[in-house]
Amino acid sequence: MVFPAYIWIVFAVSLVFCCMGFYSFVWFMSVGYGMSSAAIGAAMIILALTKGQFNVFYLIQGLLLVVYGIRLGGFLLIRNLKNEKYKAKLKDIGGEARVPFFVAVFMWLYCGALYVCEAAPFVYRLANDAVETPNAAMYIGLVISLIGVVMEAVADKQKSKEKELNPNMPAMHGLFKMCRCPNYLGEILFWTGIFVSGFGMLQGWQWLVALLGYVQIVYIMFAGAKRLEKRHIKNYGDKPEYNAYADSTPILIPLIPYYHTTTPEKIAAEEAKKAAKKAAKSKK
Repeated sequence: MVFPAYIWIVFAVSLVFCCMGFYSFVWFMSVGYGMSSAAIGAAMIILALTKGQFNVFYLIQGLLLVVYGIRLGGFLLIRNLKNEKYKAKLKDIGGEARVPFFVAVFMWLYCGALYVCEAAPFVYRLANDAVETPNAAMYIGLVISLIGVVMEAVADKQKSKEKELNPNMPAMHGLFKMCRCPNYLGEILFWTGIFVSGFGMLQGWQWLVALLGYVQIVYIMFAGAKRLEKRHIKNYGDKPEYNAYADSTPILIPLIPYYHTTTPEKIAAEEAKKAAKKAAKSKK
C-alpha cells in the first residue's frame, strides 16, 4: 500500500494544528480537531492550484472544510477559555487532568491520522487527478456537507442562547425539537458529504482509508451523544419537563425512534462499580 505524497503533506499539517492538545489534552479532540480540518482544507486548495488543477466545486468543498473547521474550532476555543461553567464542569470530570507524555504523543498521532482519514476523499480527488472532472457524487456530497455546516452552526447558536435564558435546563427548542443532538447530527452530515463525494473516484485501498475516517467520526458522535445523555440524566433526570422531552425526541437521528442510549439504573450501577474499585484501591 503506497500513500500519495499529498496524504503525508496533510498529515503533517494536521499534526501541526492539533498539537495544541499538548496544552490541554481535550484540545486534541476539540479545538485541534476544528483547526486541523480547516488547515487540511486550505492546504488542499493551495496544492490543487499549485498543481494547476482547478474546479469551482472542489474550491467550494475546500472552503467548506475551512469554514467548518474555523467555526467549530473557534467556538470550542472561546468556550474553553471564557465559559467559567464549562471550565468548572471540565475540571469536575477530569478533563483537565495531566496525562503521561507518551499518552499525549499517542493521542496526537492518532488524532492527526484520524483527521486525514476523514478528509481522505477530498485529498484523493487531487491525488487521482480527478479535480477537473467532477461527478454527480461530488455535487451531492457538497450539498450534504453544506447542510451539515449550517445545521451545526445554527444548533450551537441556539443552544448557547437557550442556556443563557435558562441555564437549569438543556436546549429543547429550535433544531433541538428535531433531535436532542442536532449539532452532532450536523457534524455527521458534514463528513457524510465528504465521504459521498468520493464515490466513483476512490480506488482500491483508498476506500479503506476513507471508511476508517467516516466510521470513526460517526462512532465518536454516537459516543458523544451517550456521554451527553448521561450528564443530562444526572443534571435534569428529576425534572418532568426534561423526561417528557427525552422520551419523545430521538437522541441523534430524526424520525428514528431511538430515544435513549442508557438509563438511570445503568448509570447508578456504573458509578457504584467505580466507587467500589476506588474503595478497593484505597485499602491496598
